[in-house]
Amino acid sequence: MNDTPEQDLDAALEATVGHGTVRYLKRLVTALTLTTIVGLVVLVGVVVMRFSQTNPKPSSLPVMPDQITLPEGITADAVTFGPDWYAVVAGNDILIFDRDSGNLIKRIPVR
Repeated sequence: MNDTPEQDLDAALEATVGHGTVRYLKRLVTALTLTTIVGLVVLVGVVVMRFSQTNPKPSSLPVMPDQITLPEGITADAVTFGPDWYAVVAGNDILIFDRDSGNLIKRIPVR
């Protein structure tokens, strides 16, 4: 017998289910496989295009002040920005500065 196990399985399926049903299932599996491959290619393409964007839009970045003058003896640990202010975290204090003038607006102790 020169039949391969795959041919034996196909023959057994056709005998129990019918030739048309087996053909339909083969086409359905092929279509689903192709759909999965195309979806995966599209997904990888979107991820690659998204991560290849090196520079975000300049308008979305906060404007850094040229110089921040801190009170005597204060060392900045972190800086964050608001719409018209920026804050400097220094030790146990948060210093809020006006973005335009650079003046200290408020000092908040964190204890």
